[in-house]
This record gives sequence, structure tokens and C-alpha cells, in this order.
Amino acid sequence: MEVKEAANNALQLAALAQLTREFQAHGIEYWLFGGWAVDFHVGYITRAHADLDLAIWQADVARVRRRLAETGWEHRPQPEEEGYTTYVRNGVSMDLAYLERGDMGMTFTPVRDGRAEWPKGAFASVEATLQGIRARVISRAALIAEKAPVRVDPLTAAKDRADLASLVRERP
Repeated sequence: MEVKEAANNALQLAALAQLTREFQAHGIEYWLFGGWAVDFHVGYITRAHADLDLAIWQADVARVRRRLAETGWEHRPQPEEEGYTTYVRNGVSMDLAYLERGDMGMTFTPVRDGRAEWPKGAFASVEATLQGIRARVISRAALIAEKAPVRVDPLTAAKDRADLASLVRERP
């Protein structure tokens, strides 16, 4: 990994540590998903990351917006947003997905055409530690389900293949 990528990863991890403290102090549930969740599950940094991906309950959106604004995060919605929004602080980008509870314990993200369902058990109380930072993460099984479908975009498909290989590799 190049020096610039390592520095960017360090900034993102520091931001995650701050967000974890902030959310815990205010009783806000969150879960890390995407590439960083892979790294937390495997216990090491597998690649450079473009952003943090966090999921929160839709009911907590107003409280989260207030906490983020008070701690210097700038809301930067993207035109293609659906079920999430983007925040930026000190060069770190964070996508914040919204969660709702459905019938029979199913969790979903509300989208224009209905709902995008998450795998059952994705939001169990799973915590993992990476480089001294402890965070709530979606379950390993949910990550595998998230990374398994083949994506159209070749760059995303390549990242997902690498992430999936890291997740299913035999644990030491």
C-alpha cells in the first residue's frame, strides 16, 4: 500500500474512532459495513478505502445530523443518493445508510421503489477491533452476502471479489 493510501486509511480509522465515541456517548446504534467491515472482521487492513460506510436507524437521523454538525462533519448529499447520504470532514468521506425494521424481524433501507433488504442477522451485536479501534460491524455472513453478487462496474466487482476472498479465507 502506498504512503498516501496508508495515510488516508489512518485518517478514516481516526474518524471512525471519533464517531464511535460520539455515537456511544449519545446512545446511537450504528454498524460499519462495506470494505472497512471486512477489515475489522479479518483483523488487518486489506486495501485502501475510499470512505467509511455506516448504517443507522432512520429514527435516529435527526440526532445523528445534529451530532455530526456539532463535530465538524459537513453534509454533502450526492445526486444519485437513495437510502443513504454523504458527510465529509477533514478529507474523510462517510456514507450513512438508513435502516428500518420490517415484518418478521427483517431490516431494510428505504429506497424510492420500496425497500432494499439486508440479510437476516446483519445487525446482531457484533463488535470487532482493528488497530486498537473497536467498532460495531455487520455480521460476517451479511458481509459475504453483500459482497457475493457480481457487480456491473469492473472496479467495484474487483473490490468485492478481493473482499470476499478475505472473508472466506481460513482464519488463523
